[in-house]
This record gives sequence, C-alpha cells and structure tokens, in this order.
Amino acid sequence: METRPCVFAGMFYPGEPSHLEQFIGSVVPGTRSIEDALGIVSPHAGYPYSGAVAAAAFSAIKPDFDGTIIVIGPSHRGYMTCTSAIPWETPLGIVDVDTEFVSALEIRTDEAAMEDEHSLEVQVPFIKHFFPRARMVAVMMGDQSQQAAAEVAWQIGQAIQKTGRDVRIVASSDFSHYIPDAEARRLDRTAIEAIERLDIDELYRRIAAYGISTCGYGPIAAMMGACKNLGAGRGELLAYATSGDVTGDREVVGYAAIAVV
Repeated sequence: METRPCVFAGMFYPGEPSHLEQFIGSVVPGTRSIEDALGIVSPHAGYPYSGAVAAAAFSAIKPDFDGTIIVIGPSHRGYMTCTSAIPWETPLGIVDVDTEFVSALEIRTDEAAMEDEHSLEVQVPFIKHFFPRARMVAVMMGDQSQQAAAEVAWQIGQAIQKTGRDVRIVASSDFSHYIPDAEARRLDRTAIEAIERLDIDELYRRIAAYGISTCGYGPIAAMMGACKNLGAGRGELLAYATSGDVTGDREVVGYAAIAVV
C-alpha cells in the first residue's frame, strides 16, 4: 500500500512515538473554552515553538469526533493547489484518507507535490493523537488569492453535500514572520480581529494594507468560508505565542490557535 511518509519526523516534531505522545500530552490545555469548533487555525512550526498553541486549537474540537478532518495548508514551494488520495504516516500510526471525499473534490491529486510540504504534515500527528478514528483530507493551496480561497470553500461545501460527511476544518498557518516581537503581536492582533469576525474581505484588506506576513492566509480564508457555509458565526482566539517566548530572540514568528464556531 502506498503511503505518504512522515518526512519531517525528528525535525519538526519527535520521531520516536513515546516521545511524541509525551510531548503532546504535556501541552494539552487543562480546560476547554470551546466544546466543538467547526474549524480551527493551527500553526505549523516546530513543536517546541508552536506545539502548545496547536494543541489548544485541536482541543477545541470535540474529543470523540470520528468524521473527516480537512487540513488546508499553504504551499511553501510554489506548487499548485492539489490534494492527496493516499494514507499519511505518523510515528503514532497511519491516518487514513477519506478517498470518497477526495473524489468529490474537483481538485487534482498530486502526491509528489505533497512530499516535502510541512504545513500539512505537522498537523497529522495531532489528528492521530486527538482523533484516532477520524479520517483526513489534505488540501495544499498554491494560489492564496481571495478568489482561490472562495473556490476551495465551495469545493468543500459541494463535497460535503455529495458525501454527507461530518467534517471539521483545519487551516494550517503561522502569522508574522521574523519581525520584532511587539510588532508581530500588534500586526497579528489586527489579522486575528478580522478572523474573529469571520470577515474574509477585511482579512485580505488588512494583510495587504499592513503587510502582514501570515503564510497561510488563503487556507484561513477557505476555512472561514466553508465554516460560514456550515453555519459558523464567529471566531475565538484560544492561544497566542511567538517563537521568542522559547528562544528569547528579538525577531520572531507568531502563532495563534483560533476556533471557529
């Protein structure tokens, strides 16, 4: 059986299963402010920097969820928008792909393009840990324009209608990149305010106007659009941190966990 290997294990996150389980278990928040989010924003940096924020995001989905989790991430290497139709490996075991849902998407599959994209892979161990019975669908966005995000949201909606699946949607994104900590927090708050209002037009306006270096704004917008179509009415910031919280560096990357309900 062909599978997508976990090529970033041992780099972005622990490759040894017990160490990975121990890490995720150690950063799971003790309380839940959201009982069951339809969508989340989760960061995709190395777990020592953003793992606790990602755990806060995944903790907003009900713990017994066993449907289909759609992960939308940006392409960092310029590949075109595509999806995957094969299972994904993690150190904790394989996560099966919902092939019927993938077939219902009018998005081409490209396994080769997926091989070296970390924005998707780093989310998969969290899926395996939190939702061991769930299946996943990976969508990598090359074009992150507002029109492209609306198209991905529409594709998800029509695939839900065709398959009748119960879905949750993960937008994989970090926020500001390599700027002073105070500036990152200010700019990221500006983008997050638009996400909390589920205002896609305003999110794109602010990113352009303030030069906010959020790398997955397209996946975030696609998730917002799809969740709005499912009845979501707001977003809520669950956790925020920067890489400087761990490294002490002056130039930081921002990470946010946001639930859409």
